Amino acid sequence: MTERPLLSLDEHLCFAVYACARETMRLYRSFLEPHGLTFPQYMVLVALYELGACTVKALGERLYLDSGTLTPLLKRMQESGLVDRRRDADDERKMCVSLTEKGRALREELGAVPDCVKDQIHDLRDEEIVELRAGVRSLLERIHRANESLSVE
Repeated sequence: MTERPLLSLDEHLCFAVYACARETMRLYRSFLEPHGLTFPQYMVLVALYELGACTVKALGERLYLDSGTLTPLLKRMQESGLVDRRRDADDERKMCVSLTEKGRALREELGAVPDCVKDQIHDLRDEEIVELRAGVRSLLERIHRANESLSVE
Protein backbone atom coordinates (compact mmCIF):
# COMPACT_ATOMS: atom_id res chain seq x y z
CA MET A 1 0.00 0.00 0.00
CA THR A 2 1.39 3.38 -0.96
CA GLU A 3 1.32 6.17 1.54
CA ARG A 4 -0.77 9.17 0.56
CA PRO A 5 0.57 12.62 1.38
CA LEU A 6 -1.33 14.58 3.99
CA LEU A 7 -3.75 17.04 2.46
CA SER A 8 -3.02 20.70 3.03
CA LEU A 9 -5.37 22.63 5.29
CA ASP A 10 -7.10 24.23 2.29
CA GLU A 11 -7.69 20.80 0.75
CA HIS A 12 -9.55 19.51 3.82
CA LEU A 13 -13.32 19.79 3.42
CA CYS A 14 -13.66 19.53 7.20
CA PHE A 15 -11.55 22.66 7.67
CA ALA A 16 -13.62 24.68 5.20
CA VAL A 17 -16.85 23.62 6.93
CA TYR A 18 -15.41 24.22 10.41
CA ALA A 19 -13.98 27.66 9.58
CA CYS A 20 -17.17 28.70 7.78
CA ALA A 21 -19.30 27.67 10.76
CA ARG A 22 -17.08 29.60 13.18
CA GLU A 23 -17.09 32.73 11.01
CA THR A 24 -20.86 32.48 10.57
CA MET A 25 -21.40 32.28 14.32
CA ARG A 26 -19.05 35.23 14.79
CA LEU A 27 -21.08 37.29 12.32
CA TYR A 28 -24.37 36.35 14.01
CA ARG A 29 -22.93 37.26 17.42
CA SER A 30 -23.12 41.02 16.76
CA PHE A 31 -26.84 40.74 16.02
CA LEU A 32 -27.60 38.35 18.89
CA GLU A 33 -25.67 40.02 21.72
CA PRO A 34 -28.17 42.91 22.02
CA HIS A 35 -30.78 40.23 22.84
CA GLY A 36 -28.45 38.54 25.34
CA LEU A 37 -28.24 35.43 23.18
CA THR A 38 -25.46 33.16 22.03
CA PHE A 39 -25.62 31.47 18.64
CA PRO A 40 -26.55 28.05 20.13
CA GLN A 41 -29.32 29.70 22.17
CA TYR A 42 -30.61 31.37 19.01
CA MET A 43 -30.69 28.00 17.25
CA VAL A 44 -32.65 26.51 20.17
CA LEU A 45 -35.18 29.33 19.96
CA VAL A 46 -35.55 28.95 16.19
CA ALA A 47 -36.06 25.20 16.59
CA LEU A 48 -38.67 25.72 19.33
CA TYR A 49 -40.50 28.30 17.19
CA GLU A 50 -40.65 25.58 14.55
CA LEU A 51 -41.39 22.55 16.75
CA GLY A 52 -43.35 24.02 19.63
CA ALA A 53 -43.12 22.31 23.01
CA CYS A 54 -41.22 19.03 22.68
CA THR A 55 -38.97 16.61 24.48
CA VAL A 56 -35.31 17.46 24.96
CA LYS A 57 -34.56 14.35 22.89
CA ALA A 58 -36.62 15.64 19.92
CA LEU A 59 -34.99 19.06 20.20
CA GLY A 60 -31.54 17.47 20.29
CA GLU A 61 -32.32 15.41 17.20
CA ARG A 62 -33.50 18.51 15.34
CA LEU A 63 -30.37 20.45 16.31
CA TYR A 64 -27.92 17.53 15.98
CA LEU A 65 -26.91 18.04 19.62
CA ASP A 66 -26.45 15.39 22.28
CA SER A 67 -28.02 15.75 25.70
CA GLY A 68 -24.64 16.49 27.28
CA THR A 69 -24.42 19.64 25.17
CA LEU A 70 -28.09 20.55 25.12
CA THR A 71 -28.93 20.13 28.83
CA PRO A 72 -26.54 22.82 30.17
CA LEU A 73 -27.60 25.13 27.34
CA LEU A 74 -31.27 24.68 28.24
CA LYS A 75 -30.52 25.19 31.94
CA ARG A 76 -28.93 28.57 31.18
CA MET A 77 -31.86 29.48 28.94
CA GLN A 78 -34.28 28.53 31.71
CA GLU A 79 -32.35 30.65 34.21
CA SER A 80 -32.64 33.62 31.83
CA GLY A 81 -36.39 33.03 31.48
CA LEU A 82 -36.49 31.98 27.82
CA VAL A 83 -37.58 28.36 28.17
CA ASP A 84 -39.27 26.12 30.69
CA ARG A 85 -38.14 22.55 31.33
CA ARG A 86 -40.44 20.04 33.03
CA ARG A 87 -40.65 16.30 33.41
CA ASP A 88 -43.25 14.67 31.18
CA ALA A 89 -46.37 13.94 33.25
CA ASP A 90 -46.83 10.54 31.56
CA ASP A 91 -43.18 9.48 31.59
CA GLU A 92 -40.92 11.10 34.17
CA ARG A 93 -37.84 9.86 32.30
CA LYS A 94 -38.59 12.40 29.58
CA MET A 95 -37.81 16.09 29.95
CA CYS A 96 -40.03 18.50 28.01
CA VAL A 97 -39.00 21.97 26.95
CA SER A 98 -41.20 24.88 25.90
CA LEU A 99 -40.88 28.58 25.29
CA THR A 100 -41.83 31.03 27.99
CA GLU A 101 -43.65 34.26 27.22
CA LYS A 102 -40.26 36.00 27.18
CA GLY A 103 -38.93 33.43 24.68
CA ARG A 104 -41.99 33.77 22.45
CA ALA A 105 -41.76 37.58 22.59
CA LEU A 106 -38.31 37.49 20.98
CA ARG A 107 -39.58 35.79 17.83
CA GLU A 108 -40.46 38.93 15.92
CA GLU A 109 -37.21 40.71 16.79
CA LEU A 110 -35.12 37.67 15.89
CA GLY A 111 -36.91 37.35 12.56
CA ALA A 112 -34.77 40.20 11.21
CA VAL A 113 -31.45 38.58 12.15
CA PRO A 114 -30.94 36.46 8.99
CA ASP A 115 -31.50 39.50 6.74
CA CYS A 116 -29.10 41.57 8.85
CA VAL A 117 -26.47 38.86 8.48
CA LYS A 118 -27.12 38.52 4.75
CA ASP A 119 -26.70 42.28 4.31
CA GLN A 120 -23.20 41.99 5.81
CA ILE A 121 -22.18 39.33 3.29
CA HIS A 122 -21.79 41.47 0.21
CA ASP A 123 -22.98 40.16 -3.15
CA LEU A 124 -24.69 37.09 -1.70
CA ARG A 125 -27.71 36.46 -3.87
CA ASP A 126 -30.85 34.62 -2.76
CA GLU A 127 -30.19 31.93 -5.38
CA GLU A 128 -26.74 31.32 -3.90
CA ILE A 129 -28.22 30.97 -0.43
CA VAL A 130 -30.67 28.33 -1.70
CA GLU A 131 -27.85 26.43 -3.46
CA LEU A 132 -25.44 26.64 -0.54
CA ARG A 133 -28.07 25.60 1.98
CA ALA A 134 -29.07 22.60 -0.15
CA GLY A 135 -25.45 21.52 -0.60
CA VAL A 136 -24.58 21.89 3.07
CA ARG A 137 -27.81 20.16 4.12
CA SER A 138 -26.98 17.23 1.82
CA LEU A 139 -23.48 17.03 3.26
CA LEU A 140 -24.85 17.18 6.81
CA GLU A 141 -27.25 14.30 6.14
CA ARG A 142 -24.48 12.18 4.57
CA ILE A 143 -22.11 12.82 7.46
CA HIS A 144 -24.88 12.11 9.97
CA ARG A 145 -25.63 8.77 8.29
CA ALA A 146 -21.92 7.92 8.30
CA ASN A 147 -21.66 8.74 12.01
CA GLU A 148 -24.74 6.63 12.77
CA SER A 149 -23.33 3.66 10.87
CA LEU A 150 -20.06 3.96 12.80
CA SER A 151 -21.80 4.05 16.17
CA VAL A 152 -23.96 0.96 15.49
CA GLU A 153 -22.44 -2.13 17.04
